[in-house]
Amino acid sequence: MLSSYNEKKALSKEEGPGKQFRVLIADDDQSTRIFLTHFLKKMGYFIIEAVDGEECVSILEKENIDILLLDISMPKKDGFGVMSFLKNNDISLPVIMITASHDIPQTVKCIKMGAYEYLTKPLDADRLKIVLRNAITESELHSKVSQLKKELKSKEIFRHIIGESPSIKHATDQALSVMETDLNVLIIGESGTGKELFAQAIHEGSKRKKGPFISVNCAAISHELAESLLFGHSKGSFTGANNDHEGFFEQADRGTLFLDEIGDMNADIQAKVLRAIQEKKIRRVGEKNERSIDFRVISATHWNFADAFGKNSFREDLYYRLEEYPLYLPPLRERKEDIPLLAKHFLEEFCRANNLDQLSFTPEAVEEMMAYEWPGNVRELKNAIQRTAISSKNTLEIASILQSRGGRQANADTTLIPDDAPGKTNSLDKQEKILRLEEIERHAIEEAYKACEGNPTKTAQVLGIGRATLYRKLKKFGLN
Repeated sequence: MLSSYNEKKALSKEEGPGKQFRVLIADDDQSTRIFLTHFLKKMGYFIIEAVDGEECVSILEKENIDILLLDISMPKKDGFGVMSFLKNNDISLPVIMITASHDIPQTVKCIKMGAYEYLTKPLDADRLKIVLRNAITESELHSKVSQLKKELKSKEIFRHIIGESPSIKHATDQALSVMETDLNVLIIGESGTGKELFAQAIHEGSKRKKGPFISVNCAAISHELAESLLFGHSKGSFTGANNDHEGFFEQADRGTLFLDEIGDMNADIQAKVLRAIQEKKIRRVGEKNERSIDFRVISATHWNFADAFGKNSFREDLYYRLEEYPLYLPPLRERKEDIPLLAKHFLEEFCRANNLDQLSFTPEAVEEMMAYEWPGNVRELKNAIQRTAISSKNTLEIASILQSRGGRQANADTTLIPDDAPGKTNSLDKQEKILRLEEIERHAIEEAYKACEGNPTKTAQVLGIGRATLYRKLKKFGLN
């Protein structure tokens, strides 16, 4: 819960000689607290007091503390309990033990647990000044180390997220801030923006990283099988139930459940999903007893839920349960400065994986990729580059890249060139162009669906689109 404590502390501390260090005094002896508060305030420290170990822990959970002055013998939770809390939650800050002389053996134990130094009662003012001065240096060092750890952690967790634009950096910063909590996250973004990559990164950086990450495509779950797939069933509960089945919620126990395209979830099952998330309990089909499970939900959608609420196709109470922390992912057209980085990465990755000679882009190709809108976002860019690389020898030209999009038929003057591209002709008006694009799209999907014998996974792979997008297109064109 609090392993991001040091990162927040490093970011919140002011720079420069005028900064005020925050000292927490945890001691049940009022006279000791009065002396320390008076003495330290004269030295310019900001003081917070705790009268017992539980209050000390509560303050550490909420506040950024630079130095902790900690008594060993306290009610409710003693110094050992506080030290254990710091260790278990990976909180790193200088702890100065305040102890009576007869408690020194216990103090040594606290030093072994990570305490920085100790002072014996009655407190010596000169000794206190020296220890605090050294502790400040230690605190600043901890903050610098914590900041470096944060940067390294961010690079590792988001190693699959390519980009340097402000919008994608903002998204990763948001993900970092929420990943170590247990808040449910709703990732909002168009198809192909990397919603599942972000969900996996949040799981990998959370305290649940050793648990399972269960990904569920809600658009692919039929109404008839939804309850069994999500909550499981017992043997013999219905025709064909030959064995006990563990549903997706149970599979995610002690881990993360990723509900992709949550907006496409059938309305009839939403109430049961809401209850499972609220109560952290599920009941298998055919069983009477409930099972308690421990999971976190990350969901993703491309939907505008305001429209869904108006049509009563999605429950508002479920939405607000899922959206404890919203995370918006920008489309590629909103971070075009990342296109050269992404294109280079995908090209090098594909050539390396397929033992191809390393290829490069012509300057014109980079320029035109930057001008194109990429409605399919990062996924479309990746697929177009991979298809083009197969037949290229030295450099990739923009014409071949754009014409390889989604397996569609290329027609440079009407379909694949962006509206603002140089040389763009306007032989068709907007309405005619839209109709023609839809017909090309319908034909491509229909042919791919037939060639794959109705297998949606293979069809989506051939077309270079996500399964959820394929299901929407099949429904739109009446092909399912």
